[in-house]
Amino acid sequence: MDLKQKNLNRLSWLTTPPWIILGAVIIFIPIFTFWTFENIHKQKEQMIFLLLEKGAALIRSFEAGTRTGMMGMMGMHRGNFRLQRLLTETAQQPDIVYLMVTDMNGIILAHSDPDKIGDTYGGDLDLQNVSRAKDLRWRQVENRDGRHTFEIFRGFYPLQSSPGRMRGGMVHPPFYRSDQKLERNGLQTDQIIFVGLDMEPMESARKEDMRHTLIMASILLLIGFAGIFFLFLLQAYRATRTSLSRIKAFSDTVVENMPTGLVAVDPGGNIVSFNHTAGTILHVDSNKTLAKRAEEVLPYDFMNLLEETVNQDRIIEKEMDCKLHDGRILPMDVSISKLAGDDGQSSGHVILFRDMTEIQSLKREIERSQRLASIGKLAAGVAHEIRNPLSSIKGFATYFKERYRDVPEDHKTAGIMVQEVERLNRVITQLLEFARPVEIQKKSSDIHQLIQHSMKMIEGEARSKHVQLKVSLSPEIRFVPMDQDRMNQVLLNMYLNALEAMDEGGTLTVQVIPDKSSRKVQITISDTGSGIKDEDLIHIFDPYFTTKQSGTGLGLAIVHKIIESHRGEVNVESVVGKGTMMTILLPY
Repeated sequence: MDLKQKNLNRLSWLTTPPWIILGAVIIFIPIFTFWTFENIHKQKEQMIFLLLEKGAALIRSFEAGTRTGMMGMMGMHRGNFRLQRLLTETAQQPDIVYLMVTDMNGIILAHSDPDKIGDTYGGDLDLQNVSRAKDLRWRQVENRDGRHTFEIFRGFYPLQSSPGRMRGGMVHPPFYRSDQKLERNGLQTDQIIFVGLDMEPMESARKEDMRHTLIMASILLLIGFAGIFFLFLLQAYRATRTSLSRIKAFSDTVVENMPTGLVAVDPGGNIVSFNHTAGTILHVDSNKTLAKRAEEVLPYDFMNLLEETVNQDRIIEKEMDCKLHDGRILPMDVSISKLAGDDGQSSGHVILFRDMTEIQSLKREIERSQRLASIGKLAAGVAHEIRNPLSSIKGFATYFKERYRDVPEDHKTAGIMVQEVERLNRVITQLLEFARPVEIQKKSSDIHQLIQHSMKMIEGEARSKHVQLKVSLSPEIRFVPMDQDRMNQVLLNMYLNALEAMDEGGTLTVQVIPDKSSRKVQITISDTGSGIKDEDLIHIFDPYFTTKQSGTGLGLAIVHKIIESHRGEVNVESVVGKGTMMTILLPY
């Protein structure tokens, strides 16, 4: 994974669609705003409720005190004195701004400030309606100093009682309801009481509560946004982790199944990665190589290249014949480079290598094909030039053979000349056949029948040389697309070569099996003859190369050309003194 991909993964949480965040803001802000203002409104209502309760309690207690005081009053003056005294004493409480009692015309009958008695108050109110009401009413009044007073007022009923109720063994005459305009002992019953309460302590407490509510709302809003951000971050983390897991699984799969051997070595010289292909090439169990020292697993030639890269930043590539720990020598293409982290520090080396055996074999095949093509062109030209003189020579030889029929020695010489010309003509015919393209007519043919037919053609010669014939035909494969005549030519050529290699008897084995991995049929022809030398093995398909005294060297070259025309392969393995095995692979 490159640096760009790492940076993308680190910042993947920033790729959250902005409309999601905007939607969360649009949802959360109205909710918290409504909750805040609703809470502030409830606090205000609670404050008003408390002030009303306090005012009502004062009014009731004041009415009760006034009523009690009036039980024993002796006259108008005594009653007014008692009322004024109660107002003055009650107004001493710190949160009471004023107390007053007025009549329905607004004239102050009693006031916590005696200087205001006789003044008028409440001109902006419907005092007659207020005097007849028992329910509390309230309003906020602004004082001269700019402060607000919470004013509670309603009808004042100090004389209200139940008719004829016994109190202290005496029956008191009934007092009258508030809607009766009667006087008793000089007091008017239609009166209004005003209670002015200081709002400052309650307002300060409410403001403190409001500030606390705003702070809590802000904290909750921040917590909400933090929660959403955390959820997005968690989702991004999970997505990044899943993506990294997929990338790691993909990269591990690619590394494990790549057709090139890969070995990673840390700076300490320990193996940290070793794929299956590397194990196959080096004949090592890849599962048992991790954490081992590199020199314990890798060939000596690899270690030499590793030492060369210590002080170099470039990639080292080299083709070499590498000797493995088991003694085998394999041609390899090796590439070694340094691994560097984001900080530029070395984190080890990576070694890529592949077995070049098959590639070199293909190179040899290409070289052979090119060589054969050149020889074929030359051979075609030479054959045409030789054939014309041979026809003349054969004609003269035949003429002299007939002319000197009565001279035995000359007749025999002329016959030898005819035979040699015919032999040369056969060689030229083979040469021309090799030079011209092979034309094949493919059709589905019974491979079992072809093998059995070709084996019958050599039974007599095999019997004369005391060679045993063995045939193994797999029932899994039967019909193969091929040119039956050409393939019969190929098989007979190989049979005859095998029989010639077994002068003192032996075994000729033909086996047919399917190669399911490559979808090819494998025909193996093996003998127990003298074998082929290693230096001759790479030339056996070259034209005119032969180890036989009477051979032309074109048989196997033609075989190779026929197999190539079938898009097949032919391989040879041989051990001197033990025999030879030739393998033909044909697609089916």
